[in-house]
Amino acid sequence: MSCEIPEKIISRFPEGTITPPPSKSLSHRAVICAALAGGGRVENFAGSDDVDATLAGMNALAEIETRVDGDALTVSKRVGAAVPGRPRFNGMNPDRLTIDCGESGSTLRFLLPIAAVGGSDTVFTGRGRLLHRPLDAYVKVFAKGGAIFERDSERAVVKGPLKSGSYSLSGNVSSQFVSGLLFALPLTDGDSEIRVSAPIESKQYVDMTTGVMAAFGVRTDTGGDTEAGLIYRVPGGQRYRPARFRVEADFSQAAFFLVAAAIGADVRVAGLSPDSVQGDKVILDALRAAGAAVNWSGGGVSVSARRLSAITFDARNAPDLVPPAAVLCCFCDGVSRIVNAGRLRLKESDRLSALTSELKKLGAEVEETDDSLSITGAERLKGGSVDAWADHRIAMAMAVAA
Repeated sequence: MSCEIPEKIISRFPEGTITPPPSKSLSHRAVICAALAGGGRVENFAGSDDVDATLAGMNALAEIETRVDGDALTVSKRVGAAVPGRPRFNGMNPDRLTIDCGESGSTLRFLLPIAAVGGSDTVFTGRGRLLHRPLDAYVKVFAKGGAIFERDSERAVVKGPLKSGSYSLSGNVSSQFVSGLLFALPLTDGDSEIRVSAPIESKQYVDMTTGVMAAFGVRTDTGGDTEAGLIYRVPGGQRYRPARFRVEADFSQAAFFLVAAAIGADVRVAGLSPDSVQGDKVILDALRAAGAAVNWSGGGVSVSARRLSAITFDARNAPDLVPPAAVLCCFCDGVSRIVNAGRLRLKESDRLSALTSELKKLGAEVEETDDSLSITGAERLKGGSVDAWADHRIAMAMAVAA
């Protein structure tokens, strides 16, 4: 049986004002906290495959009911459920659960520790490369906390309960492991701490997690410094409390349109805030470093540039920005570098190889190492046929490059 791959021909980038969809990063976190609270309202909510996977998983774990009215998600306790947010914990429901994470790494890594706080078996499945992506950081954590964790190429299985304690994680693994533990440990009876060694990657995503948790009434404390690492102290016996939370527009998706504006498209991005908590707001710093002007007005941002200069973009704390940043570099005078990007080989595709391969098809000069790209700028690229590598961020990057 053959499958015809759809193609999209792009001759000119769209013009006008766009509002990016709600931030997926914030949406995942708000859904989890509202579910653990057994109630809440998430405004400016929009479903997606990844966020829907998290919502379905939390429906199963926390026995909640959800309703979407327009752009608002309302979460309530399921009729007949026990304590909101904790009905399946402490062996109260011994049945084995199965949670399909689709291709969402956030869903898998966030929900594994939440499931482990309970006493029943939970099986996590997924599609594509999901179960091939790193999970080793949880092996020692779960073993130390008294939980059983097994995995293969088709599933991951966890059986709790995960207990309070002192846990250590390497700072160069995905911040999703830290966030997953932060969600779960307040539900244990005792106090815990998470020690994250330096250098710490994507810390702003952990800050996003603690910020959303705080909005739902859960406290964490941070100590240490960036040279020695960080310690997250998590008091036990806490309860998430229902709250109203509004999701910001997504900076990681806005980045593609902002880059398009910098290289000549007449496009303005609405719905963003200069005070955003999102780490991917650093795309604005990259644009300014390249010589672009960034202007905020009327609840939106516009970008323009007469000439762009080579930059060095550090991907350690903003890996999702590498695809649009790579396109930006194609139009910067001189040789630009994207560094500390090795983790991109473990995303939905090997994004470093994908960007190198596909940008070259459009006439870009790109050199690839294990964890970096060097890109020599040009006045313009050429037309061509490119492959998205079954990865939405590669497809979006190629659309902007076109």
